[in-house]
Amino acid sequence: MSKIVKEKLSELGYNFIPDRYRRSDDEYIQRNKQFPRGKKFRKLTQDEIKTLILNNNYANNWDDIWVTDKFLPDQIQYSKFYGMVRIGDMENVYLDFRDLRLPCGIYHSTIVSCDFGDTVAIHHVRYMSHFIIGNDVILSNVNEMETSHNAKFGNGILKTGDVEERRIRLELCNENGGRAVLPFDGMQAGDVFLWSRNRQDKMLQQRFQEMTEVQFSEEHGFYSEIGDRSVIKNTHTIKDIKMGTDAYVKGVNKLKNLTINSSEESFTQIGEGCELVNGIIGYGCRIFYGVKAVRFILSSNSQLKYGARLINSFLGDNSTISCCEVLNSLIFPAHEQHHNNSFLCAALVKGQSNMAAGATVGSNHNSRAADGEIVAGRGFWPGLCVSLKHNSRFASYTLIVKGDFLHELDIRFPFCLVSNEVDTNRLVVLPGYWFLYNMYALMRNTSKFQSRDKRKFKNQYIEYDILAPDTVNEMFVALHEIERAVGMAYSTDDLNADDIRRAGRERLLSEEPLNTRDILLDNVEFSKRKVVLAKPREAYHIYIRMIRYYAALQLIETLADTTSYADLDARLQQLDAKRYTFENIGGQLVPSPKLDGLLTDIRSGQMESWKDVHEYYHTWSRDYLDDKFAHAIAALSEISERPVSAWDNQFLRDLLDEALATREWIFSEIAGSRSKDYQNPFKQMVYNSYEEMEEVVGHLADNDFINKERVAAKAFAETIAQLKTKC
Repeated sequence: MSKIVKEKLSELGYNFIPDRYRRSDDEYIQRNKQFPRGKKFRKLTQDEIKTLILNNNYANNWDDIWVTDKFLPDQIQYSKFYGMVRIGDMENVYLDFRDLRLPCGIYHSTIVSCDFGDTVAIHHVRYMSHFIIGNDVILSNVNEMETSHNAKFGNGILKTGDVEERRIRLELCNENGGRAVLPFDGMQAGDVFLWSRNRQDKMLQQRFQEMTEVQFSEEHGFYSEIGDRSVIKNTHTIKDIKMGTDAYVKGVNKLKNLTINSSEESFTQIGEGCELVNGIIGYGCRIFYGVKAVRFILSSNSQLKYGARLINSFLGDNSTISCCEVLNSLIFPAHEQHHNNSFLCAALVKGQSNMAAGATVGSNHNSRAADGEIVAGRGFWPGLCVSLKHNSRFASYTLIVKGDFLHELDIRFPFCLVSNEVDTNRLVVLPGYWFLYNMYALMRNTSKFQSRDKRKFKNQYIEYDILAPDTVNEMFVALHEIERAVGMAYSTDDLNADDIRRAGRERLLSEEPLNTRDILLDNVEFSKRKVVLAKPREAYHIYIRMIRYYAALQLIETLADTTSYADLDARLQQLDAKRYTFENIGGQLVPSPKLDGLLTDIRSGQMESWKDVHEYYHTWSRDYLDDKFAHAIAALSEISERPVSAWDNQFLRDLLDEALATREWIFSEIAGSRSKDYQNPFKQMVYNSYEEMEEVVGHLADNDFINKERVAAKAFAETIAQLKTKC
C-alpha cells in the first residue's frame, strides 16, 4: 500500500529538514554554505511580480523569490515556484551546446526551494526540488530532480538518526560480504585494497571506518548540486546527486545517490539508457548506452559502455568495461573487458588485465557456500571461453588457454601459459611463455598502458613496466619452483628440500637433456591429475636473463646521471642489499616495510583521515624510483651470487654488454613474432594477394610500435657505448 501524505500547499518548499534533525531555527545552514554567492540578492519588485504573473508563472510566496539586479522577468515563463528560490544574474542571451540552443531563463518548470547561478537555461524541468545549480548550466526536458534531507551522494556514511541497515557498502572480492568497505568520494584502489585485507585485525578495520566517517558531516539538509557549465537533457530521474562542472548527461533513465566528479580538464559524460545508483564516479569518465551500475566506484578516465553491468565493484583508473557483467570485484587500473559473454565475479584483479570473450571467472554456484575468491596479479589474461573455479591465485601476466578448469589453481609462475592437455587429462604450465613466444604483445603493453593513462592529476605512480619489483620477485619464486620440480624428477636419493633444489639447479645449468621424462609440479592444482612443467630449462634461463636485464636497466639510468663508475659505486655501497617484497597497492608498488609502517600509524591513530593516507601514497610515489633501484641491485646481487662489494668496473662492463645483447634480442623477438602473422598462409588465404592483405591490415614496414622499438634499440646501443667510457 502506498502511503500518500497530504500537507498544505503553502508549506511546499519549506521544512526540508524534519524538526527532529534540525540543529537550529535556520533550515538553510548547509544550503548557504553550498551556495556562498557574494552578490546581494533582493526581493522582487511589484512590477516584476506583475510581469511574472503575466508570463503565467506562480509562486506560493513571492516574497521568497530572490533575484539580483540583473534580473530579467520576461525570461521566466510558465513556471511554478515553491519555497525560497534564488536566481542569479540573467542576460538576454541563449546558451549553445552541440547545436542545442536554448534561451537563458526558466521555462515550463516546477521549482521547489532551489538556487540558480548566473545565465542558466532551465527548460521543461517538470519537478526540481532542493538543488543548487551552477553558472551557465543547461537543463532541458528532465522529468524529476529531487533531493532527500539525508542525502549522502553515494558515500557510505550515516546521517543523524539513520539505522545501520541504510549504510551503503561495497561487497568486494567475495560474494558473502566479508570484505565489504564503505565507499567515499576520493576513494582510491589502494584504499579499497588495504581495507579489504587484514579482516582479522579489528582495530585496523575500526580505524578505516572512523577515517571515512570523519570526512563527512552527520547533519541533514545538504542540497544536490549541478556544477558550472554542465548540461542535462532528455533525462527521467535524478535524485541525491553531487555533480561537478562541465558534465554532460543525456537520455539517462536514472541517476540516484551519486557523486559525479567532473571538471573543465576532465569532464564526465553519461549517455542514453543508463541507470546508476549508489556510486562514486571519477573525473573524465564515459558511461553510455544502457549501462547498469549499483553500489560501485568508477575511477577517473574509465568507461562503461554498451549494456555493461557493474555491481558491488570498484573499477580502477583508465579501464573499460562494455557488454558484460562484473560483480563483487576489486579491479586495479588499466583493465579491459569488452565482450558481452564475459563474466567476472568475486575477484581481485591487480590491473593491466584483459578478459577475453566467453571467459567466466567465478560464480560456479556448485559449492556449499557463496563463491570464494580469485586473486590475479598484473597482466592477468583469461583467454577465450575460460572457466575458472574459486579459490584460485595467479602470478602476474598469466595467460590461460581456452578451456574449463574444474579445480582450484595456484599458479606461481609469472609470464606463463596455462592450458589443459585434453587427450591426456593433464594441466600444462609453460613459464616465461610471453618472453619466449609473444614478445610483441608483451612489450607493447607497457607503452599502450602508459599512453592510455589520461589522468590529469597523477597522484600515484602506477607501475606499467613488465619488469618491476613485483614481477621480478615472482620470477625468483618461479626459479625455486623450477629447481625443485627438476630436482624431484631427477633425484633418486632421499634428499632434503635444499638438496633437491640444488640438484635441480645443477641439472638446469648443465648440458644434460631434460626431455626423457615429464617434469611434474606439486600444489598447483587441487586435483589428482598430473601438472606438467613445460620447457623448464628454457624458462629457467629466460627468467635469469630478464632479472639481470631488469637490474641492468636500473643501473644504466643511474650511471647516466653520474660522472663516473666511482660515483655509482659510492651510491651502491650505501644501499640496503636486501631484496624486499613489494605489495601492489592499487597499481602502486610499495616495499612491505613501508606498508607495515603505514598500517601501524593507522592503528595508533596518527592517521586522522584518508587524506593523510593519500599523503603516504604521494611520498611513496616520490621515493619509488629509488626503491626500485635498490631492489634491482639486491636482485642482481642475488641472481649473480656476487655481493655488491665485489662488483668492479669489469663486472659492470660485462653487464652493459649483456644488456645490449638482450635489448637486441628483445627487438628481434618483437619484429619476429609480429612478422609471423604476415608469413602465415592461413592469415593470407582470405585475401586475393599479399598486396591486398597489406592494404587491409597495414604494411609490416609501417608498424608504428616496431618502428619506435627499432629507434629505441638504436638509441639504447648508443647509450651503452657512452656509458662504457665511464667504467
